[in-house]
Amino acid sequence: MYELLIIGGGPAGMTAAVYAARKKMNALLITKEFGGQPMWTMEIENYMGYQFITGPELMAKFEEQVQRFATPIKYEEIVQLRRNDDGSFTLVSDEGNEYQAKSVIIASGKRPRRLEVPGEEEFTGKGVSYCATCDGPLFAGKTVAVIGSGNSAVQAAIELGGVADKVYLVVRKKYRADAILMDKLRVLDNVVELVGYVVKEIVGEQVVEKFIISQTEGNETKELAVQGVFVEIGLKPNSEFAESLVNLNGEREIAVDCATGTGIPGLFAAGDVNDGPDKQIVIAAGDGAKAALMAYNYVLRQA
Repeated sequence: MYELLIIGGGPAGMTAAVYAARKKMNALLITKEFGGQPMWTMEIENYMGYQFITGPELMAKFEEQVQRFATPIKYEEIVQLRRNDDGSFTLVSDEGNEYQAKSVIIASGKRPRRLEVPGEEEFTGKGVSYCATCDGPLFAGKTVAVIGSGNSAVQAAIELGGVADKVYLVVRKKYRADAILMDKLRVLDNVVELVGYVVKEIVGEQVVEKFIISQTEGNETKELAVQGVFVEIGLKPNSEFAESLVNLNGEREIAVDCATGTGIPGLFAAGDVNDGPDKQIVIAAGDGAKAALMAYNYVLRQA
């Protein structure tokens, strides 16, 4: 039985792994892949110690530090979390493997929300993307659309504006992005802002060829020729595997106290999967450190 199992390989999970290793805990990190959401981000200007760094570069440095401590890692996805009669935990992976631990840190992060419109699922990977950083270069010289109103959508439009011929930015009601990003957006002459529209359908033969939008307040419908649609309408917490144990808020984030505790002894939640008010890399990393220290103290008291 492990002393600690860490679910997730983003900033929170990797930081927790380093702190657990420094405490000499018998810990295991379980993740589908390293990096988490920062892997989708090209420009990071607010992580202390770096004037500028890309998300993949920063996460590579995180991973390098995890590897230096030789923390055991399993590349699997957790699909079920149970609490045993003795207070320990059992985790079940998508490969059918079971893991036992005295304490658990849930640092599973979030995943992109879907539009849930006709054509979206059919053309995912064939023009529909959820990561401008990953797929943007594939659309050099083409016309694309970005759907969303927050920082991620505006940043995606800025990134794509540097490679695509034209970018339509479709905003449902009003922008929710930071002023610094809006300033960068407004200097681009190949970004067309379409505020007050929603996507109705994505259309094509083998790949995306056009998408249809309509006014949120009005009857106007537009059919625009595009080769790519980038969905940036927010994120959903990866909390389903724990929903029978923990309390979730209206956004299905895990409710925690100021020490990342879930109310269940030995179970902690760190990073974007919890109900903390702000979602930042530095906050997720801080959560991971805090959760590891709390788990260490918990296990120490159980000995």
